[in-house]
Amino acid sequence: MSPRVTSYGKCFLCGEMLAKNAVSRHLAECIPAHEMGKGKPERLFHLQVEGAEAPEYWLHLEIPASVTLEKLDNFLRAIWLECCGHLSAFEIHGVRYEVALEGADFSFYDEPPKAMKSARLEKTLAVGGAFTHEYDFGTTTELKLKVVGERMGTRPKGKVRLLARNYAPDLRCKVCGAPAEDLYVYEYPCEPYCEEHGMDKYGEEGLLPLVNSPRTGECGYTGPFDESLRFEEKTPGNQE
Repeated sequence: MSPRVTSYGKCFLCGEMLAKNAVSRHLAECIPAHEMGKGKPERLFHLQVEGAEAPEYWLHLEIPASVTLEKLDNFLRAIWLECCGHLSAFEIHGVRYEVALEGADFSFYDEPPKAMKSARLEKTLAVGGAFTHEYDFGTTTELKLKVVGERMGTRPKGKVRLLARNYAPDLRCKVCGAPAEDLYVYEYPCEPYCEEHGMDKYGEEGLLPLVNSPRTGECGYTGPFDESLRFEEKTPGNQE
């Protein structure tokens, strides 16, 4: 059995490095100490998000309880998932929520999915509740989400506040052991390479850039379109 590897990340409120299993406890104190300003208090959910098959990728978010699942879906796409405009869905307590499509055929479902744009978080979620998200029903990236807390506070700018996220995993070139920059995606599992050895072996065919997301190496994913959402820092002390 391989040794368990601790995943570390960064608190975006105070800058502290945190082990994954300590983030929720840290944020319970750090969030109130970093209130964003004055404004009418409203109900906010603290969400934990991680890759279902790659839990070393994780996020902590704060989002108003009054917004819709569609707003949360948009943020997850923007920061971690969007490549080619694929469909997506949440499943919460056995109920499926998808983007509403005019004329879509849902006859193959036991029960047609509900529309994300009509489902507010406060009506579908509660503290302690776990749910899932899927992006791309072909080459699917699945996420696990949990409501780890709620509070009354100032509404985040842009509707979602990024609280913390993982440092980029330290993947190494399979040839020389240098930090990897690309993945060869025509094999499974995808193989990491530095730029030199990936190009030497395959040219550009089959190589995708390694990015800090559970969708890395899937479909045509190359990272967020919005560069402000890209985070490729490595764990401090491991910055080769």
